[in-house]
Amino acid sequence: MTPATTTVEADQDPDEGRRSPSPWAVEVDDLAALIPDWLRSLRAQNKAKATIESYSQSASQFLAFLQRSGMPTRVSHIRREHVETFIEDVLGRWSPATANGRYRALRRLFAFLEEEGEITTSPMAKMHPPSIPEPVTAVLSDDDLRALFRSCEVRKDDDDTKRFAARRDMAMLRLLADTGCRAGEIIGLKVEDVDREAQVIFVTGKGSRPRVSPYGPRTAQAIDRYMRLRGRHRLASLPDLWIGLRGRITDAGLRQNLARRSEEAGLGRVHPHMFRHTYAHRWLSQGGTEGDLMKLAGWRTRSMIDRYGASAAVERAHDAYRRMGLGDEV
Repeated sequence: MTPATTTVEADQDPDEGRRSPSPWAVEVDDLAALIPDWLRSLRAQNKAKATIESYSQSASQFLAFLQRSGMPTRVSHIRREHVETFIEDVLGRWSPATANGRYRALRRLFAFLEEEGEITTSPMAKMHPPSIPEPVTAVLSDDDLRALFRSCEVRKDDDDTKRFAARRDMAMLRLLADTGCRAGEIIGLKVEDVDREAQVIFVTGKGSRPRVSPYGPRTAQAIDRYMRLRGRHRLASLPDLWIGLRGRITDAGLRQNLARRSEEAGLGRVHPHMFRHTYAHRWLSQGGTEGDLMKLAGWRTRSMIDRYGASAAVERAHDAYRRMGLGDEV
């Protein structure tokens, strides 16, 4: 008798049932499959690289938490309590600021999923962000700044390498203090971003927003001195403004140089963002308007004035009291 044969339909896989599942196969509405789509949409919107990296880290941590906790990862099954449990876990491990950042990233993620029709309503629709205690960042006094700048002065016994580093660090630190720019904005400068005649720099701030920041005569002198030495450096052809023995100076390099200079100045550890707080404090102390400060610092909301102005608000209030002399008028 002829053995029975099995007919295979045209669209049937003859090996179906014997193959192991593909290692990359996930449900199409699983968070693991949708996070890459979200990140691509952020890149298409030309979001800042640092922003995308931060959002990616937040989403990845949330996904790992759900998987580790046995919670659903299919977006239609994720509920408010799952997100709140994750935020609670972050608060137990890291700072409130970190938890707030994770919260904001996930809100953007679920807003994207809602816009794309993957979910009907965000599970975070009625959630509130974790509060952040208002930090008070120390500011540098005029004496502190003078000590820092003295640490960058060229000494008679300096060799060419030390002389170059001193001129570079002086120009860099004076720009930080004189413009109030973020460390990333200063370290990202190209040679062509400095207009030495107009005494301004062209920086790209958060959200890829460009602005022009002016600087004063002493900073101009420091930049001129650095640029003369830079023109004779073996890496002078690099487009980056700040260079060293091995190439461009990175953000980590700036922090290391600042740490060394601040130690030499006897100030302990000084971090780059203190210059931005100091700039805001000095501007407001000398009667500068808040609107002009917002323009110069690249801020879009009034809340940033409160945040940066808080560093020495009491000191400014006491100075204002002494100038007014209310008790002496009666």
